[in-house]
Amino acid sequence: MPDRVLTIPPERLAAWLAGFARRHGATTHRAGPGAVVVEAADGAVASCAVPFPPLPHDDAAAPYGGLIAHAARDRRVAVLLVRRGGYAAGVFHGAALVTSKVGSRHVQGRTAAGGQSQQRFARRREKQAREAFEAAADVAARVLLPHAAELDAVVTGGDRAAVDHVLADRRLTALAALRDRSAGLPHLAVPDPKRVVLDATPATFRAVRITLSEPDITG
Repeated sequence: MPDRVLTIPPERLAAWLAGFARRHGATTHRAGPGAVVVEAADGAVASCAVPFPPLPHDDAAAPYGGLIAHAARDRRVAVLLVRRGGYAAGVFHGAALVTSKVGSRHVQGRTAAGGQSQQRFARRREKQAREAFEAAADVAARVLLPHAAELDAVVTGGDRAAVDHVLADRRLTALAALRDRSAGLPHLAVPDPKRVVLDATPATFRAVRITLSEPDITG
């Protein structure tokens, strides 16, 4: 049976692992800084990526090396979503949004025109994009930067190049450094960064990704 990748909310992790043991038999685990691998009596394996790595240590007295408690911890996380023409910035405590700002700037779409008209259009479009990124940087500086000292992580999403452009702003050096230290977290694939999209991001960045390998019992 091919491996499956599941995303489990931290609140459901203990119940999911208990169900895994019921279905497949007694389990053992190996805990590392980036993953906890759970092996069952029938050969099934659940490799649990540690959210907000690393896992501090393998606590032999805690279930699954302390993974459940680590995943359930409420963290203060900054989220920055950027696409051409749109941006959203917010600070979460656990799954609760503490502060946020969402905005947009018009950036023209591509055109099939050629020649000098195409060149003028490209220059105008790049100017609009640059102004949109500057607006996003202003918002990040106003909304996220005051919380930099208390943040556990910076999560980004949308257009990677656009995010990099925004975080290159000198004011945001602390956020860029924390984003780099949060490299174990996913870059979020999101549509236009509206408030409803920002509100939904904890379901992804807090989730535990589990690669599940189950024995083929058809033979």
